Amino acid sequence: MDILIKKALIANTNSPFNGLQKDILVQNGVIAAIDDTIEVAAETVVEAEGLTVSAGWIDGFAHFNEPGLEYKETLQTGAAAAAAGGYCAVCVLPNTQPAIQSQTQVSYLVQKGLTLPVTILPLGAVSKQLEGKELAEMYDMQQAGAIAFSDGLYPIQNAGLMLKALQYVKAFDGTIVQMPVDKSIGAFGLINEGIVSTQLGLPGIPALAEELIVKRDIDLLAYTQSRLHISGVTTAESVQLIKAAKAKGLAVTCSVTPYHLYFCDEDLQQYDTNLKTNPPLRSKQDMFALREAVANGWIDAIASHHQPQNWDNKECEFEYAKYGMQGLQTAFAVVNTVLPQLTEAAIAKLFAEHTYTYLGLSSPLIAQGSKASLTLFSKYGTTQLTKENNRSKSLNTPFLNCDLQGRVIGIVNKGVFIQS
Repeated sequence: MDILIKKALIANTNSPFNGLQKDILVQNGVIAAIDDTIEVAAETVVEAEGLTVSAGWIDGFAHFNEPGLEYKETLQTGAAAAAAGGYCAVCVLPNTQPAIQSQTQVSYLVQKGLTLPVTILPLGAVSKQLEGKELAEMYDMQQAGAIAFSDGLYPIQNAGLMLKALQYVKAFDGTIVQMPVDKSIGAFGLINEGIVSTQLGLPGIPALAEELIVKRDIDLLAYTQSRLHISGVTTAESVQLIKAAKAKGLAVTCSVTPYHLYFCDEDLQQYDTNLKTNPPLRSKQDMFALREAVANGWIDAIASHHQPQNWDNKECEFEYAKYGMQGLQTAFAVVNTVLPQLTEAAIAKLFAEHTYTYLGLSSPLIAQGSKASLTLFSKYGTTQLTKENNRSKSLNTPFLNCDLQGRVIGIVNKGVFIQS
């Protein structure tokens, strides 16, 4: 299939065409030509106002629920939502039934992903059964295609095990991905601890529950000299701790979710269960601090923390609702809405280039002869997620029917163009 992209701004740091507006011709999955004007009879021609092309976006933390929890999401529906949101690759969590903790299970995900529009990159479990007691067979999983290692929604609580994990992955230059939550602090909390939790009569989760884990893991990283990514940072203090660790030369990176940039605990006044997340929505001050950190380049990446839930797990009392929201289709538009000052180059780094880097992968290159893995987006126009255009199996999102700024045009991946 010939795909012709017309008058697109190229946002790709290592490309010789970075920052230039060009036509791009893709033939049989390869970038055949890049020029000021290309006139060919292509099967697919893509044009749009403010069209930008970047390396194919990659999400570092998403739950596709397969195997075992397919009533929430499957690899097929999750991949469809990801493609609609502009993603060419997704790192999927090991929090399945059974957990992704063996070579065979990793191979299963990799093989199933071959038929999907996006590349599936499994995150292998750090501990057996995700229990945080004993290391899983990380080397075997790495050989089978595990891209990094995490206990996902069950962050590693045991410092000794975390130390061993950081030491173990050094043998193959691997990365540990940790969601920063100390479950022993605010164990029964439902939202951020503060004035709003008191007003609503809900038990709180203090910022300390995050910051202690961030401090601990940075200390363990300094001791092991390994590689760590902290996903889902929510407080100003966490950002400063990670910033200081980077200044010392430690191999630590971090990501934030779109919804922690958009919402704060004050938005919970109506007890909307779609806003019940883990880590929780923090104070307005923290929210603005996260926005500033993204704008200043202190945050490495945007991670969707896509966590679909079935209807029963959200249409209930706030206390009993499960954590999380789905978010792959709206991730870009949410970020672009709250941070319209971000340049196309900054967006390309947040949604693609930096994630490839911390995972130890080569970011797709926009150059003649390179394999085409491209995301096409525009900071102009609007995005509105509806029941009709939702590609996920679940609809647990506060962004339903909201007008968000910017839109994803589509992706070019695995030789085809998929329109959003």
